[in-house]
Amino acid sequence: MEKKIVTFGEIMLRLATPDYLRFNQTDKLNATFGGGEANVAVSLANYGLKADFVTRLPKNDIARACVMDLRKYNVGTDHIVYGGDRMGIYFLETGAVARASKVVYDRAYSSIARIESGMIDWEKVFEGATWFHWTGITPAISQGAADVCLEAVQAANRLGITVSCDINYRKNLWKYGKTASEVMPALVECCDVVLGNEEDCEKVFGIQPEGFDVTATQGEVDAAEFESVCIQMQKRFPRAKKVIITLRGAINANHNTWGGVLYTEGTLYSSKRYDITHIVDRVGGGDSFMGGLIYGLITWPQDHQKALEFAVAASCLKHTIYGDYNQVTVDEVEKLMAGDGSGRVSR
Repeated sequence: MEKKIVTFGEIMLRLATPDYLRFNQTDKLNATFGGGEANVAVSLANYGLKADFVTRLPKNDIARACVMDLRKYNVGTDHIVYGGDRMGIYFLETGAVARASKVVYDRAYSSIARIESGMIDWEKVFEGATWFHWTGITPAISQGAADVCLEAVQAANRLGITVSCDINYRKNLWKYGKTASEVMPALVECCDVVLGNEEDCEKVFGIQPEGFDVTATQGEVDAAEFESVCIQMQKRFPRAKKVIITLRGAINANHNTWGGVLYTEGTLYSSKRYDITHIVDRVGGGDSFMGGLIYGLITWPQDHQKALEFAVAASCLKHTIYGDYNQVTVDEVEKLMAGDGSGRVSR
């Protein structure tokens, strides 16, 4: 039976400044679409898996263009529900060298922010599904989105579907009166696979590696420091059989080191480290990691090292691709895993 992965969350219109310009310098914005869970679905569809994306959209031409865009990448859209007045928008100013990128959100009162319990028939959505993925962005949007996310993970648990989560803490989103620390534990308790970075685990659950300061890394991140984070996360969330931490060493906005660790059954797996010297677009980097990880864990369920290496290589390639989506093939990822990062023309 073909394995189907379902993802749920908000997809937005992305309006980005071209050519590293600042917002006040440009009279043009490049329009694309993106959102954490949609980005994961596109990755999985590109790898040849069946991926369905679930959200709530308004009935207008922008939403229609968005659905057509998802279908272009072979993402299933049959379970999208319709209602509300608008899609969310985010504006992106891409940073360079010492100047960080900036994101401005315009997503209040979006269709998914006004979603309510009972609007999605999760039993029907999950027919034929083996995996469900969500991120911490969704319950940050509104109480309704948090309620529907909880409905989804509980239904997936009842049906024996693997549940994965990217903690994805966004401090600018939690505005409706509840904190991530209040809402996230009940959701993460339902997860089998949990992905985060050092900031996610600390800001949401108060779990941190001892003596680690991300601002002082200068690109050097010691993977072993994060074993304690994984052990603490598993102790807090015993259902999570696998805890994964992405390791980003920030030298500047265009130059990062990138790797990850995966902890399962008392063993810490550590990936090779990539030196990404000329970042094209790092937005969606974590989502591309998650897409690669889900593919790896489904394809090589007994080979955790290979699954992790696939995830890291896939997200390394994403840093070279404009837009939220990671538009790469399995073959391209495996070539990089095998050490072919020369960038020579393929003829």
